[in-house]
This record gives sequence, C-alpha cells and structure tokens, in this order.
Amino acid sequence: MFKLGEKTMPKKRKSGGRTKGGKGASGYVQCSACSKSVPRDKAKKQTKFRTFVDPVIARELRQSGTQIARTQSISYLCINCAVHRGVAGIRSASERKTHRGPRRFI
Repeated sequence: MFKLGEKTMPKKRKSGGRTKGGKGASGYVQCSACSKSVPRDKAKKQTKFRTFVDPVIARELRQSGTQIARTQSISYLCINCAVHRGVAGIRSASERKTHRGPRRFI
C-alpha cells in the first residue's frame, strides 16, 4: 500500500487498454490465434466476409443483376496476436493519446 505523499507507478494508458469505461465487468472471449481468454472490450475484433463464388463468375453474375451471398466470420485476437499479425500497431506515447477510429474503405 502506498503512503500519503508517495508517488505511484506511471500509467501507460488512461483506459488501461480497455473500452469498458465504468460499466464493471465485461465478458471474456477466446483469441482465435492462441486460444487465450481475453476481456471482450480489450480484444481486437476482426470481421471478414467470404463468398463461395469464383471471382470471375461473381463479376458476370453481378453484371446480370444477381446478388451473391456472403458469409460473415468474426474472430477475436488478443493484443499480442493482433500486433504480431499487423492488425494493431505499436504507437508512440503522443500518438496513443489520440483516438484512431476504425479504418474506412472507400
């Protein structure tokens, strides 16, 4: 326990690397890469859409006005695996203070 007037350890992030705010406990999810149990608000969520149709055939079908079904696969990654795979990057101290929203594909 720290005594009054003693300095505490420096904190790297105001949020502690989580997005829960003050809501208490959040659930846990399993990392898709290493099977580690990670808090849901700390894990990096990766959403991928896959289609079962060959791209050449898909282009022809789209031109004729057909809608092609896609399946959505959601994977969660712990921070270590996200950095290793390039999903999340290491940022400097000044860069960490700014919020960087999700990437938008135009």
